[in-house]
Amino acid sequence: MKQPMITGVGITDFGRFPELTEEAMVQSAILDALEDAGTRLSEVQAFYCGNALGAMLPGQRALRELHAHGGAVYNVDNACSSGATALNLALQALKVGQYDTVLVFGMDHLSGLGGGPLQLSQQDWNNRRGMIMPALYAMRARRYMHDRGLKLETLADISVKNRKHGVLNPIAKFAKLATREEILASRPVAEPLTLLQCCPAVVDGAAALVLSTKPSQGVAKPVQVLASVVQSGLFETTPVDMTEAEITARAARLAYEQAGVGPQDLSLLEVHDAFTISELLYYEALGLCDRGDAAELLHSGATALGGRVPVNPSGGLLAKGHPPGATGVAQIVEVCEQLQGRAGARQVQGARIGLTQVTGGGIWGVDHAACAIHILSL
Repeated sequence: MKQPMITGVGITDFGRFPELTEEAMVQSAILDALEDAGTRLSEVQAFYCGNALGAMLPGQRALRELHAHGGAVYNVDNACSSGATALNLALQALKVGQYDTVLVFGMDHLSGLGGGPLQLSQQDWNNRRGMIMPALYAMRARRYMHDRGLKLETLADISVKNRKHGVLNPIAKFAKLATREEILASRPVAEPLTLLQCCPAVVDGAAALVLSTKPSQGVAKPVQVLASVVQSGLFETTPVDMTEAEITARAARLAYEQAGVGPQDLSLLEVHDAFTISELLYYEALGLCDRGDAAELLHSGATALGGRVPVNPSGGLLAKGHPPGATGVAQIVEVCEQLQGRAGARQVQGARIGLTQVTGGGIWGVDHAACAIHILSL
């Protein structure tokens, strides 16, 4: 088995850019990643594209104007886990020697879709009843508040933390500081969640990675992928605990085993904080604390920059926004730059091992349709 390394990264601004096309955005990220890796496009043997809400053949459309040489293009739609799933597939091909250099990229351009939550299939029983994502996570928050005595202020404090991180990230165009009081007073979305506790959904952005089993010619030291795990949700036929992120906990166990590390070894994490309650649930599912202790972990300062294990130093989805196809790749870009000491004002000092976690979609009877976890180190 060959050892693939991430040799270059590229990322665009995340925001609303109606004047740009999806293809133009990802082409910028691809060219930046190639330059970072010291790799020519002609050296890339295969392309893996994560895209959730674009038109048909997104990878080929993105590569057309770059005059790619016609190598294999794999288009991956796994909802919000699309980009991370594309990375998982690329790693498999590299390890068995099918290719020696590949490009992984993810993108979505949603500013033309209007405001509000993303439209979901009305053929799905949950969606027809109004169980869209904000409603689902509001129910989880209410249940956690009932079971664990969680306070509204704690939910708001997740957003306060991630916005502080986000203003340090030059690509996070939505990032603005907000106080606990401002977050709680923002427009109600689904009780108890307010607008500033929900990630911006109508966002444009792209990110790209170069991976290779050949010696790196890149600007920075290449990054090793210790673990890459993708799991699907279980069809639930009996009542379940809404405060348990089962698919994330299951994927995390597999990732820790694959990497030979545990949560105590992590220097930082990028997690899928689509709503404030999400990050708290993932603290527990990823083993950062025991069940019921997420609020205590947050209030200790451990998950803030300067703390023991910063979570979402990029600002996360709450501050960056969430173009679904790009998010999983963007998380990897953030962790790579942190491990390489290239994260600027948001740098996690002494970062050695980082974890990314992204979930994808929800369908009737299933908690999440997909979850991807990666663990990286130098």
